[in-house]
Amino acid sequence: METTPASLLDQVRRPDDRAAWERFVRLYAPLLLAWARRLGVQDADAADLVQDVFVTLVRALPTFHYQPGGSFRRWLGKILVSRLRDRQRKARPVPLADDAPPLADAATDDPVAAFDQAEYNAVLTGRALALVEPEFSATAWAAFRATVLDGLPPAEAAALLGVTPNVVYLARSRVLRRLREVLAGLLEEIA
Repeated sequence: METTPASLLDQVRRPDDRAAWERFVRLYAPLLLAWARRLGVQDADAADLVQDVFVTLVRALPTFHYQPGGSFRRWLGKILVSRLRDRQRKARPVPLADDAPPLADAATDDPVAAFDQAEYNAVLTGRALALVEPEFSATAWAAFRATVLDGLPPAEAAALLGVTPNVVYLARSRVLRRLREVLAGLLEEIA
């Protein structure tokens, strides 16, 4: 299993850390695409907009310092809205989906208010799960899934998997520890 320094945000502050940036993009691209679509941007333009956001992040993250109590999600959402507005000011406007609310409806004091914290956490956690799954054996992943995602008691999961409850406890602990490493600093608003 690869080791992870304290926080992915600290790693991506170095633009030359390719592995960290790849993990960061795999975690955040689906979330940014969902936010762009929610703002009414059509799929093809949403991908371009997300790319603009990542270009901005490559420039901004080296000087970014996470402040406990701050919100990386809010800052990221503001960058997305800012890039969208920049694109709209240019000669080629970003086409909106037919059922999208006008962007003026999204323009508030808090441009990411529509980006629900639960949605943010769910998308990032789902992406983190997909990224760490290959790092574990099928049995360890099944033990984690059964106890954490499906809510089975460890003894019941152990019986289903044909292993001891201790194996289930250890596997669950290892996967959860790895998820915490991957998501360190990214789910800052979770207690």
